Amino acid sequence: MDLLHDQLTALQHRLSFVATDSIDWKFYVQACSWVVTLFESYLLLRQYPLYSKTEPPAVLASHFDEATFRKSQLYGKDKARFSLVTGLLKQTIDSALLHYGLYAWAWDMGGRLIARFGYSSEYEITQSLAFSAVLFVVSSAVSTPLSVYQTFVLEQKHGFNKTSPTLFVTDLIKSWVLALAIGGPFLSVFIYVFKWAGDRFVPWLMAFLLSFQIVMVILYPTVIQPLFNKLSPLPEGDLRSRTESLARKLKFPLKHLYEIDGSKRSSHSNAYFFGLPWSKHIVIFDTLIKESKPDEVEAVLAHELGHWYHMHPTKLLCISQVHIFSILALFPAFLHAPQFLRAFDFSKTVSARPPTIVAFLLFQMLLTPMEAFIGIALNFVSRRFEWEADRFACELQHRLSASEMQDMGDRLGRALITLHVKNLSTVWVDWLYSAYHHSHPTLMERLKALESFKAERGGQEKKEL
Repeated sequence: MDLLHDQLTALQHRLSFVATDSIDWKFYVQACSWVVTLFESYLLLRQYPLYSKTEPPAVLASHFDEATFRKSQLYGKDKARFSLVTGLLKQTIDSALLHYGLYAWAWDMGGRLIARFGYSSEYEITQSLAFSAVLFVVSSAVSTPLSVYQTFVLEQKHGFNKTSPTLFVTDLIKSWVLALAIGGPFLSVFIYVFKWAGDRFVPWLMAFLLSFQIVMVILYPTVIQPLFNKLSPLPEGDLRSRTESLARKLKFPLKHLYEIDGSKRSSHSNAYFFGLPWSKHIVIFDTLIKESKPDEVEAVLAHELGHWYHMHPTKLLCISQVHIFSILALFPAFLHAPQFLRAFDFSKTVSARPPTIVAFLLFQMLLTPMEAFIGIALNFVSRRFEWEADRFACELQHRLSASEMQDMGDRLGRALITLHVKNLSTVWVDWLYSAYHHSHPTLMERLKALESFKAERGGQEKKEL
């Protein structure tokens, strides 16, 4: 622990210029955020012309009729326009609010709110909660109308929305209550750890964040998910038998197998698993069950179990811990720099003792360009994991010596195509747009990889003969 502290202290000495040099941090944040937004807009403009293509790729021609492909292209166009407009609109609003001192105003407003209940600025955690509440209200004033448009205009237009206005409002209220019930205590402990641990906060805060993630894994399926969707045991039948048999053969610790009423809100399909290492739950959307055959759903689940087999969630968790450590290691130099807060219009009094939550929020804004590059790197890793999970599904026949799974790769390919067709997903994708935005390979890339896995396995079998 002492060695880690010494290394972090040395890093802070190298960053001491943050507290001494006169730097226009607000301009830096403005410039970087606009660069990232304009780059994302450029990517959308690269992708947009592909929505004008009149035919799908040749390998998919038999799976798309003319009307369905046209709907897919129109849906892609509308989503691209929406993303372009909302991206620029949000950035314009964020930039204006930053320019006119929103964060300093929100901190002062938080102080006035708690003063009504007899609390002074000495109660930093209390004022931080009020500050966060003010920012939440401001951000909701922008995001809620956009969410309404996306749900009741964009998704409705293309036949995906199943959410009624009443359900939308109910979900919104539930999400606000959850934000208060979970976010409040989380933020309080987050700030308390900083105060309690002092300059040695990094390992303690990382331990808290990891513990919080584990607790959320337990709470999500038992408390949070049931607030929004109904999880019902998957009925007895071919699909349940296939799934339980596959889990048993792979020694997957399946505890519950659920069907979720995803169609309550949307026509989109999915399947996933979650849980602790010794107790896993598989959830299948009712839309997926309706649109795909049991053997195709089994192939999708085989892919998901490939993620478990290769420990992809654990690997991603480890990567996230390295990412969090890097951020926390850099933060103290900004936490102890009054000039940093002064650049964002905070008073000398507040800047002299920078509030932890304010300094951390502004510090994260500085990381905008770095986070964009990290996002691309994480997408690259995630895409590799997806290919690895696809390969796992294709190789189940040989891993389990199960001849009935020899066509698993073909089934997975059919399932992926069905998902793309039913979800009106884009099949023409610009490579740079995909690298930046997509955590999964494109459909064409995955189908080519499945064929490659099949050919590779066929070559190995010939050699064995």
